Amino acid sequence: MTDLADLVTRNRAFATRSTIGGLRMNPWGNLMVIGCVDPRVDPSHVLGLALGEAAVIRNVGGRVTPNTLSTMSLLGQVGEANADGRPADDWNLVILHHTDCGMTDLAAFPELLARYFQIPAHQLELKAVSDPFKSVQVDVDVIRSQISGGSDFYVSGLVYDVVTGQVATVVEPTLLSSA
Repeated sequence: MTDLADLVTRNRAFATRSTIGGLRMNPWGNLMVIGCVDPRVDPSHVLGLALGEAAVIRNVGGRVTPNTLSTMSLLGQVGEANADGRPADDWNLVILHHTDCGMTDLAAFPELLARYFQIPAHQLELKAVSDPFKSVQVDVDVIRSQISGGSDFYVSGLVYDVVTGQVATVVEPTLLSSA
């Protein structure tokens, strides 16, 4: 078991070797990643992200749910409140799903999944729970249909292979314009 004393020791090592004082509230990379909570698939490690480069939202399956959309909206408000630290470039939103996801084990529990997605159980088939390549496309489509207003941004979709460590591009970056 990793205990608290070990975590505090690791943090001291992190604090001595990392430059954290100049970071701002908004990610300097104008990047947001939505990924899974699976410990094998930490988006910061998988994508080689630096501290402060991206906002990372993690949930079961890395899915775009009503709660994810709400979190994104709240983060947008925080970003606006701290606009002086935001680079002027377009934003990149990356949906990151992965192979061998525990979400597929939940397919046997349709009522649980229906509550998670906040949809009727008979619509679960539309969420492609057992296929990460299709589920990335589904979630990118949710973003395309639900997000409007604000600045322009790109949305893309990746699938991480937990065996090879490689990502595959499922959805190329697509510009979603507020105009």
